[in-house]
Amino acid sequence: MATNDAFQFMKLSRNPGDKVEASVRKIEFKEIYQPLHAVDAADQAGRCLSCGNPYCEWQCPVHNYIPNWLKLVEEGRLFEAAELSHQTNSLPEICGRVCPQDRLCEGACTLSQGGFGAVSIGSIEKYITDEAFKAGWRPDTSKVVWSGKTVGVIGAGPAGLACADVLVRNGVKAVVYDRYEEIGGLLTFGIPEFKLEKDVVRRRRQILEGMGVEFVLNTEVGKDVSIETLLKRHDAIFMGMGAYKYMKGEFPGEDSQGVLEALPYLINNVRQSLGTLPAGEQAISMKGKRVLVLGGGDTAMDCNRTAIRQGAKRVICAYRRDEANMPGSKREVANAKEEGVEFLWNRQPLAIEPMIGGTLAVRLAVTRLGEPDVKGRRNAEIVPDSEEIVECDHVIFAFGFQAEAATWFDAQDIAVTGSGRTLAAACGQYPYQTSNPKIFAGGDMVRGADLVVRAVFDGRMAAEGVLRYLY
Repeated sequence: MATNDAFQFMKLSRNPGDKVEASVRKIEFKEIYQPLHAVDAADQAGRCLSCGNPYCEWQCPVHNYIPNWLKLVEEGRLFEAAELSHQTNSLPEICGRVCPQDRLCEGACTLSQGGFGAVSIGSIEKYITDEAFKAGWRPDTSKVVWSGKTVGVIGAGPAGLACADVLVRNGVKAVVYDRYEEIGGLLTFGIPEFKLEKDVVRRRRQILEGMGVEFVLNTEVGKDVSIETLLKRHDAIFMGMGAYKYMKGEFPGEDSQGVLEALPYLINNVRQSLGTLPAGEQAISMKGKRVLVLGGGDTAMDCNRTAIRQGAKRVICAYRRDEANMPGSKREVANAKEEGVEFLWNRQPLAIEPMIGGTLAVRLAVTRLGEPDVKGRRNAEIVPDSEEIVECDHVIFAFGFQAEAATWFDAQDIAVTGSGRTLAAACGQYPYQTSNPKIFAGGDMVRGADLVVRAVFDGRMAAEGVLRYLY
């Protein structure tokens, strides 16, 4: 309930929702943050200062109208808050769960800067859509006039889903093709359930289908259906195919038995949970194993925490820079520490050596931070004579992912960079149009591996480019 108390932020502490105790959560694949109740959500929303220049909006990649929907939540106007939230974000309940708010909206919150604790923006964003859906709210498409035009969307990840959302709201039929058995891309198969339960993604599928989006799953473009067929079938194409090519360590022994890539490991675990592991594919389990995860981003944290839940005997995460310079969310590192993950900061892997009995010896060198690179990050320099050995049963590479051109790109005159990213300018007459005028692209395949919310932004903006092209 609205209080009109300008000092509520001082009287009421930040509350993002209760977190399940580490001893309980580390043995189950369930979301660890409990939802806010209506009263708590309203009280927390009331902490917002309604800044004249809301930095939270500027720092949000989709530029959500954050103070506005916080005010609506405070006043109990849930459906209006949901409607406003969906004006800028096609997947708000998902972004509320997986965004690194600590370095986006909440990190920019004036209260955070002042030491009072940021408004619990992410938890409230999640609350809005979750509770509105439960209460029967659905996007209103009753006034949509269908144009008869269709767009083929390749990839049912966040960019593709966001593009489809905007297209159907504007009367254009969106048909989404994806190689997996369920929508979501990495939302479903890459992000573990302790961060995003899959029922949330399934519910979003039902919402989109109710709006008129059609999904064609278990269908890989270039294998099960040709791009030529799609170009004949549709008036335009949007590609949101993600970045799945893993980055190698380029050191001896990385192909040794017992060494795993992060994404296949995470996908295998999710499919075990969903009961969709393909026939002939062996379930991967770290039960009773000593695991070394190499990397310092959110994917590394996902691997660390998945191995813990699978019953690993010990999980160590080694990263070449210090904790302050790691690329991942500080919240995720804190969660991993609470759950029993050990960290070796300033460690550079040099080699992996198989040992008798099937175990692995990983040679690491201590590093120190040197001069900044072209991106402003300080380089990790190896300290001479500082090598050490870590013995383990499995090594998981989590060095990040790169985009990769599809085999049919050349035939369709789709230009890519030297690193495999698709060229699609965000500015111009038709935003996100590729070198083939009928084909648009966005998300990780254009940016390189990035946040879910930025893929959502690209998909929405690309849809605007497609609409201009069609009309």
